[in-house]
Amino acid sequence: MERQILLFDLDDTLIHCNKYFLEAIDAFADMLLTWFDGANVSVDEIKDKQHELDLSYVEKEGFVPSHFPQSLEMTYRWFAERLDMPTEDSHIEQLRRLGMSVYEKEIESYPHMNETLLELQDEGHLLCLYTGGDALVQQKKIEQIGLRRFFKDRIFIERHKDVHALARILQRERFPLASTWMIGNSIRTDIVPALKNGIHAIHIPAEKEWSFNIVPVDVEPRGAYLAVKQLKNIPLAIKQYWDCCLRRNV
Repeated sequence: MERQILLFDLDDTLIHCNKYFLEAIDAFADMLLTWFDGANVSVDEIKDKQHELDLSYVEKEGFVPSHFPQSLEMTYRWFAERLDMPTEDSHIEQLRRLGMSVYEKEIESYPHMNETLLELQDEGHLLCLYTGGDALVQQKKIEQIGLRRFFKDRIFIERHKDVHALARILQRERFPLASTWMIGNSIRTDIVPALKNGIHAIHIPAEKEWSFNIVPVDVEPRGAYLAVKQLKNIPLAIKQYWDCCLRRNV
């Protein structure tokens, strides 16, 4: 097997991310139930409205750190208006702090991250990191978890992580489609863009997935479209795919 070019997603592929947002949303719902005590409002209603607002910000402007705390504040204001209850500056400040706290969590890698990347590197593959979000936030995560030793200057950060952003990277870096892979948890921002650009894809589901990432796969793969349960399964999955291709060509 010749050298493969492997584009790894960061959040919820190599490191934990979604669980911190889900924990904050649980805390947020509890806050609103306390502040609107006695009002006719449920946890599910609160979470659904926050999700709706959060998605609207992401779809318009991409992944920006201020969106999450903004969605908490605007959800609070929306329910206050609906229930004809006043908002309080102290509550808004609490929500802003809660929203930004998700970016202050200690970075936690998924199991077997270092071993898997080292194995792929030792096999001669070219490792790249392709992530979405604010550049400063993502760079901080990368440095804290020590990923630059694997990816060097092959780190691509996009605010809108979609089929067009991936196409620009593939063209600019002149990556050959037949030997390039996208590896990530998000069907929306990792798998579908990869398949639409004609490269291989490996889906590795997150432990706690954000509904934004879940969409139908509406494209016919031109190469591999694989699924694995853990990072450590990736080297073997790639090898088995190419072994199968070789046997078919014999």
